[in-house]
Amino acid sequence: MFGSLSPRREGALVPTSDRFPRSFVRFEEEMEEMIQRMFGGMSFMPTADVAENEREFLLSMDLPGVKSEDVHVELQDRDLCVTGERKEETEEEGKTFHRSERRYGEFRRVFPLPKTVDEEHIDATFKDGVLTIRVPKTEEAKPKHVEVKT
Repeated sequence: MFGSLSPRREGALVPTSDRFPRSFVRFEEEMEEMIQRMFGGMSFMPTADVAENEREFLLSMDLPGVKSEDVHVELQDRDLCVTGERKEETEEEGKTFHRSERRYGEFRRVFPLPKTVDEEHIDATFKDGVLTIRVPKTEEAKPKHVEVKT
């Protein structure tokens, strides 16, 4: 690690190694290395919300830094598949990275759909880094109002 800085103490920034014993700093470095070894091969995995109302299912997926042409939505055997890629930014000449935590790479999310969806009218839009997919329900799946007689 490059030595994190703490808030000012007597007008100067104090390196982590001056605040904590070296063993704690080494422990943090080893934990970061272990996590990188365990999960370093993982690609970018976007988060999603799935909601439902009387008319439709609504899926919203955060895809920051992904271009709309790099996102693909398919329906396969009642599974809604969202695939794409978040491409890594190229390093600029003369720039030194001290920490790189952002994930890049291909992703694939699969959302099983019930039989009661109208597969012909699924709609997907992409705006401001958010993919929104509307999956309408069939007429027979929508709730029926039953009048209560007195």
